[in-house]
Amino acid sequence: MSQQLTHNESIFNKKTFPVTLVCDNIVFQPNIGSIFRIAEAFGVSEIIFVGEGIALTPRKINRTSRSTHNMVKHLVIESTQDAVTLLTQNDYHIVALEITDKSTPLKSAQFTTDKPIALIAGSEVSGISPEFLQLANQTVHIEMFGDNSSMNVVQAIGIALYDITSKIG
Repeated sequence: MSQQLTHNESIFNKKTFPVTLVCDNIVFQPNIGSIFRIAEAFGVSEIIFVGEGIALTPRKINRTSRSTHNMVKHLVIESTQDAVTLLTQNDYHIVALEITDKSTPLKSAQFTTDKPIALIAGSEVSGISPEFLQLANQTVHIEMFGDNSSMNVVQAIGIALYDITSKIG
């Protein structure tokens, strides 16, 4: 019979990947908290929140982040153009997580560590902004098999980070 391990007993090796998560106008506080938690779990090196009025209120995000907002490097950039400039100047391989007419299935996408990866996830309401879609070197989507064509942004980020870190790890 198996015995459940505690956090201190887990067998996982801590590792940080050259992956920056860019959250394009993701504003729902429980989602933001969950993004911190999933980013910490997958060894993301940094989170960039892009948009005006992004509130990183610890009281509101701590319940879902479980204090990982204190562990993952992060910053807020209000202007999409400033974020585009930052990604361009730092020579990221930019991956947009969005269903488009040119996106490819995530499972068939290839990733390397030749350049740091910036994974862009879009707003809960409108997805990724056109500026980021144009900037992307690669646009990927998660294949789904039901009638719905989208899922919660945190679920999508978790699936994408699992796939990317598995391929580059």
